[in-house]
Amino acid sequence: MALDENIYEIRREKLKKIEALGQPAYPRKFNFSHTVPQILSEYGGQTAEELESPRVTVRMAGRIMAIRLMGKAGFAHLQQDGQRLQIYVKKDAVGEAGFELWKLLDLGDHIGIRGYLFRTRTGELSIHAEELTFLSKDLLPLPEKWHGLQDVELRYRQRYVDLVMNPEVRAVFLKRSKLVQSLRRYFDGHGFVEVETPMMHPIAGGAVARPFKTHHNTLDMDLFLRIAPELYLKRLTVGGFDRVYEINRNFRNEGISMRHNPEFTMLEAYQAYTDYLGILDTTQGAIERAVEDVTGGTRTKWGEDEIDWSHGNWRRMTMREAIAKFWPEKAGAAPMREDFASHESVRELVMRVRAAAVDVGYDPAEPAGKTIAALFEAVAEEHLVQPTVIYEFPTAVSPLSKQKPDEPDWTERFEMFAGKMEIANGFSELNDPEDQRRRFEGQLRERERGDEEAHQMDEDYIRALSYGMPPAGGVGVGIDRLAMLFTDSHTIRDVILFPQLRPEKTSTAEGTGDTKGK
Repeated sequence: MALDENIYEIRREKLKKIEALGQPAYPRKFNFSHTVPQILSEYGGQTAEELESPRVTVRMAGRIMAIRLMGKAGFAHLQQDGQRLQIYVKKDAVGEAGFELWKLLDLGDHIGIRGYLFRTRTGELSIHAEELTFLSKDLLPLPEKWHGLQDVELRYRQRYVDLVMNPEVRAVFLKRSKLVQSLRRYFDGHGFVEVETPMMHPIAGGAVARPFKTHHNTLDMDLFLRIAPELYLKRLTVGGFDRVYEINRNFRNEGISMRHNPEFTMLEAYQAYTDYLGILDTTQGAIERAVEDVTGGTRTKWGEDEIDWSHGNWRRMTMREAIAKFWPEKAGAAPMREDFASHESVRELVMRVRAAAVDVGYDPAEPAGKTIAALFEAVAEEHLVQPTVIYEFPTAVSPLSKQKPDEPDWTERFEMFAGKMEIANGFSELNDPEDQRRRFEGQLRERERGDEEAHQMDEDYIRALSYGMPPAGGVGVGIDRLAMLFTDSHTIRDVILFPQLRPEKTSTAEGTGDTKGK
């Protein structure tokens, strides 16, 4: 029998003995007067004398994280909301039945306690127990105190144990929660309306990505999990929602990496009667506010670097300026002055970058803009540690954004970068239905050439634009990546409570398979 299975059976027997003492195995509730954090906050500064006059009686509950038996007495530490408080249990105080219960408890059990606060001889704030109530038995052993839950994949797979054993993990997700709350307050405070749009789409749209596919049995139709809420949110701007946003879950059938998870969270917002620069200012303000709300300052640690999110530290440059600026650092050459539009000039640039041992693809059949975007990723992106706005993107990679009036090969689009990765993407929204149809048709040609991520035609969206969409700026902000940057987490799975993983491997060999709870 596997060790965990043996412990499981031993603890089941203990649970039966606890029931025999008159304690329900799985009680429905426990009436408490204080939480552990409240006790520590309210009474952590009081002396032993102050706690005795008058005596402070409390009722609280928690999980046993340490336990020590000493004959007719013992100590334990209870954990609740990520904080711990010591309890002292003495047979004379809790009675015969209470002490029998105490002897049947294990690490990980949940108990309720009634007693009074005091300080031990070492000065530690504790509860002197007068009554114990059993609340739940931990049938499987928690990881060892000093070794913890170290297997990374096991931590992601058993996040419930990871959160119990590693307080720093809990802190990450509390900060993530603060981030979402801050963004919501900021956009609400600037006149935006939060909405909810469909998660199952008849046409995969709003971004360039490969979708997940499902089927609706009753309607007998294929549907796609949304890759972005963009086209529905812009339909709402047609309908009169001048400022609208959604904090949304998106699904993209793509590879998994340190920065990519198939299921991820974005904030997407649209602001009528402005352009990409207007929504850019709104977004930058929201991020600057969020940094302070989450961390209490304007600087965050990122590996060996420190990111300064203060307003004056953000820099802005066009994609062409970024390529020219970082080209010398990449290739040891003089700054470029080439025309970025023609195929021939782009081909020459690619050849020069390849000569510097940088992998950049080039396909003469592709629009030059796709190669320019790849060139930017190759020579510039790795330098963008501090908050940086890159604007003016090739039309070929921006099917939903407005073109520059004087340069139709370029669009009014921006991306925000920090920590060498993209954190936001926005543009002046394309609201010309005929131009939008031409862009969709261009994307269809890319699909015919084998690009499975190219956009599909959406006739209803073109019809919506035909009713008149006001000029607007729109943006999508990657909440997972912001959470990474704010918590110095270098893989996206560290900021997603339950990241996507391969199916768990099971073994039929004795002692190596899964334990109970299947």
